[in-house]
Amino acid sequence: MAYVADLHIHSRYSRACSQALNVPNLIEWAKLKGIDVLGTSDFLHPLWFAELKSQLKDDGSGFLSYEADPTVKFVLTVEVASIYSHQGAVRRIHNVIFLPSFESVEKLQKALLAKHAKLSSDGRPIVGISSKDLLRMCLEIDQNVIFIPAHAWTPWFGIFGSQSGYDSLQDCFEDLTEYIYGIETGLSSDPAMNWRIKELDNRSIISCSDAHSLPNLGREATVIGEDIDSGYSGLFGAIREQKIAGTIEFYPEEGKYHYTGHRNCNVKYSPDQTKEKGTKCPVCGKGLTVGVMERVEDLAGRSVGELGEFRENGVVRSKNFNRPGYRMLVPLLQIIAEAFGTAPTTQKVLNEYKKLTNSLGSEIKILTKVDIEEIAKISGPKISEGVDKVRKGDLVIDPGYDGVYGVVKIWDHGKETAKEAEEAPQLGLFD
Repeated sequence: MAYVADLHIHSRYSRACSQALNVPNLIEWAKLKGIDVLGTSDFLHPLWFAELKSQLKDDGSGFLSYEADPTVKFVLTVEVASIYSHQGAVRRIHNVIFLPSFESVEKLQKALLAKHAKLSSDGRPIVGISSKDLLRMCLEIDQNVIFIPAHAWTPWFGIFGSQSGYDSLQDCFEDLTEYIYGIETGLSSDPAMNWRIKELDNRSIISCSDAHSLPNLGREATVIGEDIDSGYSGLFGAIREQKIAGTIEFYPEEGKYHYTGHRNCNVKYSPDQTKEKGTKCPVCGKGLTVGVMERVEDLAGRSVGELGEFRENGVVRSKNFNRPGYRMLVPLLQIIAEAFGTAPTTQKVLNEYKKLTNSLGSEIKILTKVDIEEIAKISGPKISEGVDKVRKGDLVIDPGYDGVYGVVKIWDHGKETAKEAEEAPQLGLFD
């Protein structure tokens, strides 16, 4: 039976992350969200790793369990920021690493410390090691490593980002490219955008929340087409053999790098506008930050029309390519907050959220399966209408650009200003 996994999150030892990110709280919120398997995150940080070793035990499958509540499984993961010079240019690439055991993690820690890496300053460490050499190091430690380019389209830190200097996986990983079994969409792209890249045809496309706080868990997630009892080997096989059943997606327009633009001059261009006007700011003359949509257009090997994209029962699929479908969702806390006309972080919103999930099941179930009438019985017509509008994709969307978060609204209350979007409570702290 397939299971839901959120494989890239962070602990309280990563910068700009909530201090509430600990094992018991992660389990509590994973159950609220409907997540079966969580990445531990940050396993290279010595203090967090010590907590993980003391609190989590291998359940015999390569997944880890918390003795007091084994209902949610964990897999050992970390995001590493590599900053290095390659072919005469500085590269800044983030990758997510999965390993099957504490022993493998300890070996990687020792190997990185031998290279003078600083592992205690940030849960997402910065290393002066190339992505390729980091992958080689991991393969030498454990052939069952899963090595995934993180938020692949983020301009500054994604492998396909406009500032990476790479136009392909091959450019970055060279002779080790065959060991890259998948990529992470990131919050500013969805699977259909990645379907246009021919190099990804034989690789899994996964989605994760990159959560920096508990409420953001599961805002993106991956449905693994294996039984959870198959453990780490099942996860490894699912990603390597493209047995992903589907993904849950944040609206990519809400990501802060979706469109091309310059925030200081309030300039924002869609790909069509960029073709017409170029990537030079008309106000100050500096270069615009090239967004994800524009970058996809630059690298795409096929058009949107070739995908034959369609939406059926809330699931987006391709008529012409055998790729897993995906659902576009808006977080339930955001729906409730907008219905109440308040912030998602208020106690009133949280109380209503827990009333709904206690009555009807997990957030993912409520957003995708529970009858609208049942939601109305618990929380009234406004919230049930909001869930229905999300299922139908009937939303008001203003895309983000150059570090300014986009705005996705259930109801059209009038356009939110860029400053309001920028200062909105963490839905969320995007990378």
